Amino acid sequence: MSSPKPTLAAGALAIALAAVPAVAAGSPLAVRYRRATVDGVGIFFREAGPPDAPAIVLLHGFPSSSHMFRDLIPLLATRFHVVAPDYPGFGHSDAPPPGAYRYTFDRVAETMEALLEQLGLERYVLYLQDYGGPIGFRLAARHPERVRGLVIQNANAYEEGLSALTREAFQAYWSDQGPEATARVRAFLRPEGTRFQYTAGARAPEALNPDAWVLDQALLDRPGNEAIQLALFLDYRENVARYAAWHAYLRAHRPRTLVVWGRGDPIFLAAGAEAYRRDLPRAEIHLLDGGHFLLEEQAPAVARLILRAMAR
Repeated sequence: MSSPKPTLAAGALAIALAAVPAVAAGSPLAVRYRRATVDGVGIFFREAGPPDAPAIVLLHGFPSSSHMFRDLIPLLATRFHVVAPDYPGFGHSDAPPPGAYRYTFDRVAETMEALLEQLGLERYVLYLQDYGGPIGFRLAARHPERVRGLVIQNANAYEEGLSALTREAFQAYWSDQGPEATARVRAFLRPEGTRFQYTAGARAPEALNPDAWVLDQALLDRPGNEAIQLALFLDYRENVARYAAWHAYLRAHRPRTLVVWGRGDPIFLAAGAEAYRRDLPRAEIHLLDGGHFLLEEQAPAVARLILRAMAR
């Protein structure tokens, strides 16, 4: 796999570092770790940047949390009011059992929408990664007038973006929740599966900080969490069924869109990034060297692209 041009990487890093001054405690640029109660569920979120700046909402993927944005948030906070929540069952948010909370993408999107309304965010850029895609597309399709733009990072919405690995494991589970099919998707909840999502396709796997997948795994291993994740695995079939509706939203509203994609992602293929151009001919699309969790290696480059495309 080829590495990005040295001039691009060096330039992106220089711009990113220049944009981040030393931040004193209490500064609006400092990251704040907050909680809110939404529909009876405690929701944790990270917040940074001036409250009167344009808002950007960072929606994380599986199996991570707002922790995946830890390097990106300070790079955006000089120009944006940044909000990065943890979904119910993820990160530091509450994880009520499935009998007390309906773990579907519809329900999680409703909770996120209620959080943003509670925070008074009326217009925002949405950053979508993995699970953040189906959650964010629900928010955008329901309230297109609220969306200033989309940043799509390894968040699939096209059939050609689904890898053989993803199809073989999950399509079998969607049609049959028997022991064999369930065992295949359970592999994504095990330490090897979690580490694989970070390291496969990465530009330099040996340079990745293992704290990211160790934290994710510790949260996955909490009592009762497997049932939460299996419920969402099963409901993911509803996302694939809505692809056509999301394409119609994109064509109808033509939101300003930046697609940044780890080209080595073995879960959502680079073809899924290129496919957005069918419905958004003016989308800006960048395939970067990296994997599914691109920000682990390319946060400065991604920040530079966001600031250039969305901070106007």
